[in-house]
Amino acid sequence: MSDRKMAATRQCAFLVTLVLAGAGFGRSAMGHTSSSAVPDSISQSPSVPTVAPSVPTGPSVPTALGLRGDAGASALAPATQVLLDFRESDIKFNLQSLMSILRDRNHEGWVFAVYPDPQTSRPLIGAGFGLDVPATAHAQLDPLNPHAFIEPSSAELWQAAGLASDQMQEVLDRFHHNLETWGTKGYRRKIRTHSLSPQVTEEEATKLLRISAIEAVQNARAYCRGFDQLTAHQQMALSQLVFQMGVNLEEFVQFLSVLNEDRGDPSSDHAADSLDRSAEHWSSVQRALIESQWARRYASRAASVIAMFDPEYAQNPEGVERRVEAVVRPPVRHHRRRSSASVVRTANLSHLNKSSNKKYKRKVT
Repeated sequence: MSDRKMAATRQCAFLVTLVLAGAGFGRSAMGHTSSSAVPDSISQSPSVPTVAPSVPTGPSVPTALGLRGDAGASALAPATQVLLDFRESDIKFNLQSLMSILRDRNHEGWVFAVYPDPQTSRPLIGAGFGLDVPATAHAQLDPLNPHAFIEPSSAELWQAAGLASDQMQEVLDRFHHNLETWGTKGYRRKIRTHSLSPQVTEEEATKLLRISAIEAVQNARAYCRGFDQLTAHQQMALSQLVFQMGVNLEEFVQFLSVLNEDRGDPSSDHAADSLDRSAEHWSSVQRALIESQWARRYASRAASVIAMFDPEYAQNPEGVERRVEAVVRPPVRHHRRRSSASVVRTANLSHLNKSSNKKYKRKVT
């Protein structure tokens, strides 16, 4: 009887061991799959197409869908995944139109070689894409705005655009070498004379601009709780501001305060009063920007952006922009110069006065 009990006990122990081993294997397999799989929402994103890498495929070559390879594959950071989920139908303006404005030399410019920022000497490329920006924690301080700020690093944006990370490192290495060799003034001279060799293609620069423009749009939504109710031109204007300012737009306290004020519902029973309040509201928004240092420093660019906040901009863009420009950059008053004869007469009188003073000057003893 004791032999049977011992045999039964050994059999039970064996079965328990098998069950535990199977459960452990199941957990291990599930963990491996969840850490390496790319979410369907990213792989099917229509906004940013998959881009063939510009270097031989390897285990760490990034694409627009993340890092793909035989081992160590991982998904993009959550912030950049949000950018890849962007749909142009979520905004009222054409994203390509915004990109065309940003490429203009009166805004960011369009350079295919890395160059130093005129203010900070930090590396830029394309339409002002910063190559050494770290990821930034940007808290949403407006309890009425459900949208979070997205501030990924340059490396994450570069990867989200579908460019190879080692290509970015090569660009940065070349920049630091050139800056040390030429200095800031020499670098700018090379830019003016178009002596820099391209380090990205126009297609690659366009992808960097696109992902940066999408980031600006998403953060514009986080700055303005009524972003979806703005006109197409107002959405574009705010996105331009965010593209240029980044997190520094937080310092425009008066502008953001007025921007997020309740301006009434034009569809209500008191539509006329609401429209009047709306016109006054947008006039206050424009005034807050006109009185900023930004408008004084970048008068031409500021005038075009500020004009877009006018509700009537679509009907008369040139006229609205001229009105704003007259305030932002008033005409210079030229003082009339005196005629040469008058100048000579004044000089002669001054000479005579000095001679007269010398004649009657007493000698002090």
